[in-house]
Amino acid sequence: MSAPSPSGSRASRRRAGAGRRRSPGLAGRYATLLLMLVVMLGPLVWQFLTSVRGRTENVYDGLLPSQPTFDNYVRVAASFPLLRYVGNTLVVAVMAIVSNTLCAAMGGYALSRAGWKGRGAVFTVLVATLMFPFESVMISMFLTVRGMGLVDTLVGVWLPGAVSVLNIMIMRAAFLSVPREVEEAAVLDGANEWARFTRVFLPAAKGTLAVVCITSFMGAWDDFLWPLLVLTDSDHYTLQLGLKSLAGATTVNDQRLIAAGAMAALLPMVLLFFALQRFFFKGVGEGAVKT
Repeated sequence: MSAPSPSGSRASRRRAGAGRRRSPGLAGRYATLLLMLVVMLGPLVWQFLTSVRGRTENVYDGLLPSQPTFDNYVRVAASFPLLRYVGNTLVVAVMAIVSNTLCAAMGGYALSRAGWKGRGAVFTVLVATLMFPFESVMISMFLTVRGMGLVDTLVGVWLPGAVSVLNIMIMRAAFLSVPREVEEAAVLDGANEWARFTRVFLPAAKGTLAVVCITSFMGAWDDFLWPLLVLTDSDHYTLQLGLKSLAGATTVNDQRLIAAGAMAALLPMVLLFFALQRFFFKGVGEGAVKT
């Protein structure tokens, strides 16, 4: 049996030394990720644990509830019309998803295509609107909605968020990433503009469309200030306004109920994310080639 060569021994020692040097750095990265996980999920976990505490428990006595129960969710549904508020919010959120997906996809596609005059000016104006915060145009939006007779309606809640300029910019960037060769091949195959848009570019941007859907849903689901201005009838309240009325009610002074309501409001967003998360990992070029 031959002895190992000196060069092989030195290479083994170098690999072992490199592994020992990488170990502290790897441990530090994992520690940082663990800290970020605790910071991000800690409040949600605390909120959930508070929502399942029994009526006789103090919400600050320990981390885990000694008498876990889901009775607080039943009490929330009985304290105010939770299902009605959820239904109103779902109507607004679904309309926001549909309008943002369609308008952002078509607007982004138009801005990503060269050959028409004024494209640069339109792009500049759209980007300039991103510099203005919502609060600066809130009053003019309210006057416009009131002039249209949409105050105290769900359509009035949906209209200002029907299309987001940011979503248009996101879709534009996704369409610009589609290889030019793919579009040229579709042109040679006889595909017209609409066929290229629906059969090449949209499949290539599945992941981005999923992002637009989730952000549109979150924006409509979490919106509080605009519905507070537009809605006056409690029958038309969205979920956030309903939770505010629950938290501010004089007959309700139970953090367990407020936590249960907050967790009920969070559940649809979590379900939507898990339903669409697989599209986040689809590449733009991969989607175009597969079609």
